[in-house]
Amino acid sequence: MAYQALYRVWRPQTFSDVIGQGVITQTLKNAVASKMTSHAYLFSGPRGTGKTSCAKILAKAVNCLNPHDGEPCNECEICQAANENRLNDVIEIDAASNNGVEEIRDIRDKVKYAPTEAKFKVYIIDEVHMLSQGAFNALLKTLEEPPANVMFILATTEPQKIPATIISRTQSFTFRRISKQDILDRMVYILKDKNIDYDEEALNIIAASAEGGMRDALSILDQALSYGDDHLTLTNAQEVTGALSNEQITAYMSAIAKNESAQALESLYKILESGRSAIRFTEMIIRVCRNLILYNSNSDLSDQMDNTIMTKDLLDLADKFDNQRLFYIVDQVSSAQRNLKNSNQTDVYMEILTVKISEPQVMDQTDVKDKADNQEVEKLSGQVKKLQSEIKNLSTGNVQVQQELPKKKSRKAKGSNHLNKTAIYKVLDNATKKDLAVAKDIWPDLMSKLSVTQRAKMRVADPVAASVDGIVVAFDFELWFEQVQEDTEFLDELKSNAGTLLKKDCEIVLVPKDQWPRIRKEYISNNIDLPNKDKVESKAEPKKDPAVDEALNLFGNEIVDIKDD
Repeated sequence: MAYQALYRVWRPQTFSDVIGQGVITQTLKNAVASKMTSHAYLFSGPRGTGKTSCAKILAKAVNCLNPHDGEPCNECEICQAANENRLNDVIEIDAASNNGVEEIRDIRDKVKYAPTEAKFKVYIIDEVHMLSQGAFNALLKTLEEPPANVMFILATTEPQKIPATIISRTQSFTFRRISKQDILDRMVYILKDKNIDYDEEALNIIAASAEGGMRDALSILDQALSYGDDHLTLTNAQEVTGALSNEQITAYMSAIAKNESAQALESLYKILESGRSAIRFTEMIIRVCRNLILYNSNSDLSDQMDNTIMTKDLLDLADKFDNQRLFYIVDQVSSAQRNLKNSNQTDVYMEILTVKISEPQVMDQTDVKDKADNQEVEKLSGQVKKLQSEIKNLSTGNVQVQQELPKKKSRKAKGSNHLNKTAIYKVLDNATKKDLAVAKDIWPDLMSKLSVTQRAKMRVADPVAASVDGIVVAFDFELWFEQVQEDTEFLDELKSNAGTLLKKDCEIVLVPKDQWPRIRKEYISNNIDLPNKDKVESKAEPKKDPAVDEALNLFGNEIVDIKDD
């Protein structure tokens, strides 16, 4: 038999085999066991997280002749036919190549016919977001009222492109990125089953490169095993993934720490000549900086370091970097990454980046602004002293000072020029604990959608308030707040991803954490629940006329018509 890729050989055959999606698989098992399955499902999430596998398992489970607690037996003739892709009643359709109205109309015409072998006719439509608008319209009625023996399972990586009318007619399940530990455990299980020796550091590199996708992890593992002749070593994994070796990143960061541009460029050239990916290189720099920041924190945060890349030599560099410079390096690398994605001149951008971050004097924009303001204040103070001296020397006669004292420039609080209080107050107007709980619940998924650089910036941020249409996010460090606030492209991506997860439009408002208590207190004090009703009514009362009062005294509180002369 021809060789099959690992991800095909080890494709889950039962719900219990699916990795990292426990809530979804348990829900589907219970539905099958209780015979309460829906007529339509929507599986959405990143690639390689188990959407199609779960769809195939569900198709088997509802048709299995001997199901056990909602799981297919994989032994009856129906299960075996499904495993061998010869069950005619399970129809898989690739929407990317069958996205027209005619294909969907063909489905609509055929659903009325009963299954030939199984109990249910199951349609699995992969990448359903690729359907045209006309195809969605053709599918709509069938999806809403299919025959009793028909089930639709839609799978997609981009649920935001699916019309709301389709989503509302399905049971929707969002698949999350698989954790690094779950990917590691699965790869170890496979390698032990195949009696293959491996290096743990190599598995860590593969798991990090997979970015939460089990299929990607197994594909990379397959490639590394082929490269190393069925033996997984650290070198093999680094060559296949384009990851840097510990020696390469240590040499580069040592040169940066010593402010030696020439030596840093020499290390850069060796890294690029070895065929390493420039993107992987920049991601590694950010990961090292992130770990050094945690290490320098002298707190419990140091326990969250990625020990797989932080060798003793790298930790010894911690004393040579303060957090301000590490933040600066991360900022410069992030800017370089954006340029690398849109240019073929990767060498040039990496050279410029290396020279920038190896400069001995590092000053961020905030420090430059503060220094300029201080110089301006000193200059104005000197002018004031000079004018005061001239006034003393003037005679006390009719001579008047014609020159006005210059006004000192008022300085806003640091970061206040970026703060959008109006948007914050708008969220607080309708904020609830329930909305905040929902925001915190989707936060890990929102972070998983970001790039490594973006996640590094957002690690010090958390939701602190939320309403139905907005989330207030507080940053531990004001420098990170300002960088994200100024990056409109990144903010738009955050809003888009949050809207996808919440299935509605969502505003993301940023605030420094040290200013959050004051802003919240101001909001509360401005919106204290005084007897507002009485206040409004008292404002609406007309002025009392003395003549009317006298008439009331004479004639009582009966209805009195007041007529002007």
